[in-house]
Amino acid sequence: MGSATAHADDSPGGWVAAGSSTVNSLTGGEGIASRADGSLLTRGLGSVPLRLRVQGWNHVGDPDIANGYVFDAYQGGDDATSKLFEVTTPGGQSYDYTHPLDSGEALNNSFAAVSPDAQWLVEGEWNTETRLQVFPAPLTNPSTPSTGGTLAQAGQITLDRSVSDIQGCDFVSATRLVCASDDATKDVLQVDLPHALDGTPVTGQVSTLFQIPQSSICSGTFEAEGVDYDPSAKLLRVEIVPPSVCEVATTIYAYRPTTG
Repeated sequence: MGSATAHADDSPGGWVAAGSSTVNSLTGGEGIASRADGSLLTRGLGSVPLRLRVQGWNHVGDPDIANGYVFDAYQGGDDATSKLFEVTTPGGQSYDYTHPLDSGEALNNSFAAVSPDAQWLVEGEWNTETRLQVFPAPLTNPSTPSTGGTLAQAGQITLDRSVSDIQGCDFVSATRLVCASDDATKDVLQVDLPHALDGTPVTGQVSTLFQIPQSSICSGTFEAEGVDYDPSAKLLRVEIVPPSVCEVATTIYAYRPTTG
């Protein structure tokens, strides 16, 4: 396992393995997010609410939680012309925000990652990309409608090198994200920003932290999935789905910072 050099922004740098656990892939194989009490929220193909499924939203991505608000990323089928973000308040009310696809935008909605100030939402597409998309965080950013509606892009994060099949990202500080890539080696990547997001375009510096272990009694192709950073516990978690019949249980690997 490799590690990155710590930067001077007090966010974690290198990481050391801290154990593993498993969750049911049907309800946890797409993503994870840590609650304030340290418990985990999980998402899987079985987590899509029926009311959204009948509207054509058939995939849920890696979620995030900010100030008790849960952010979910949904996508439709191959003919989709928009993507959906749903926010659930601490009181349990849910509001839907639809983003019509811009020119050249892929329909994929792989994850939702909310900045520490809860003002900006970062989302990723699929295949080989050189950007992460940025939106005002629905509901928690006052520029967005208070009860759902249409969501437009803000200034995106342009990456200084290409990345492949990003399945999830999470902020470890205002200027650093950690992302899981479903590339051939299942890389966990770090994206450093020049300053905290403010809605204007920025360039992110990409570096490779380590590879998610691919360990199973089953042989075949693994799939990297969600990632979460719990700032209270200083614990990074990444998911990987094993191949073949072993895919019924998703493995969550945990890591603690070596510095920061």
